[in-house]
Amino acid sequence: MDNQKRILAIDIFRGLTMSMMILVNYPGARSYIYPPLSHAKWNGATPTDFIFPFFIFIVGVSVVLSLSRQIHAAKPRKEIVKKILIRGMKIYLIGFFLHYLPDFDFNKIDLFGVLQRISIVYVASAVLYLYTSWKTQLYIGGIILIGYWITLSFIPTDSFLAGTMEPGVNFAAWFDRLFFSAEMLGKHGWNPEGIYSTFPAIVTGITGMLAGRLIIVEKITEKTIIWLFIAGISCILAGSIWDWQFPINKKLWTSSFVLYTSGWATVALAFSLFFFDIRSHKDNPIARYGVIFGSNAIAVYVLADLFETTYKYTFIHDFVYGGLSDLGVSEVSASLVWALFSVGSCFVVAWILYKKQLFFKL
Repeated sequence: MDNQKRILAIDIFRGLTMSMMILVNYPGARSYIYPPLSHAKWNGATPTDFIFPFFIFIVGVSVVLSLSRQIHAAKPRKEIVKKILIRGMKIYLIGFFLHYLPDFDFNKIDLFGVLQRISIVYVASAVLYLYTSWKTQLYIGGIILIGYWITLSFIPTDSFLAGTMEPGVNFAAWFDRLFFSAEMLGKHGWNPEGIYSTFPAIVTGITGMLAGRLIIVEKITEKTIIWLFIAGISCILAGSIWDWQFPINKKLWTSSFVLYTSGWATVALAFSLFFFDIRSHKDNPIARYGVIFGSNAIAVYVLADLFETTYKYTFIHDFVYGGLSDLGVSEVSASLVWALFSVGSCFVVAWILYKKQLFFKL
């Protein structure tokens, strides 16, 4: 594969994932959501719980594709690292900024969130790719997953018994409170995007890097697709078996959750590569839709938050969501229509940017 050739499946995968992220993040009302569009209350996983790890997985894949081109062009590693750190900081600060819309009340510091975690995973994955081999990355990922399992399953603290994994009462939440007050960790006194659970999230990025390395080394062939399927199914099985002792849990980002979701992400990537790059089904509506969203993914994510803030503080939300309810549409259906309206709003802007070939790169 030509290192300069853009892989269509990556943009489509990223775009569809971002589209789903907007759909589940912005319902008309949080109390009225169809079950598949809601996160699992604690253990287990709904389709919604796959979205965030899928995006982090594709961040790992993109790290390999981007940095391999820069390395091939003989760019100095110090220059690459500088750009990585600057980009990571930009993503983090954007996530930090979005938390304070629209009031900008800085009396309460909120350091954690989706974009903040993405920024940390991106920086960690990129540095690992630059300075370690794929085998070392595999070992590091394994050590993190096993270490995370041991600490959450077998180490007691002064607050709870070993193996306690309840909301806010687990080793990850306890670890975070060593460095931050409960007030800084969110309204519940703990945060699903906290420090400790970010370590296994980095492993999700590593699994994406391993998939990306397979793509650039073996090229996009049917043999590569088969290997991706084998790897994906193996991870799904391993995560499912580990779930018997260490439950699949998105909020704790458990080791079983990493393997299970990364396995499905690998299978989804294999399907995408087969249909969109090998079979060249690039002109169908799904492909075009995914590419439009995927070409400006982070910008669209920020735009969705800005739109939602604007809609909620004007008459637009009440007009659409409230109007549907007044017409007799069920609350849960009206909530879904609003979510689709949010996705559609973002798509229109993303389509305009794509048509004008404007791509915002942080």
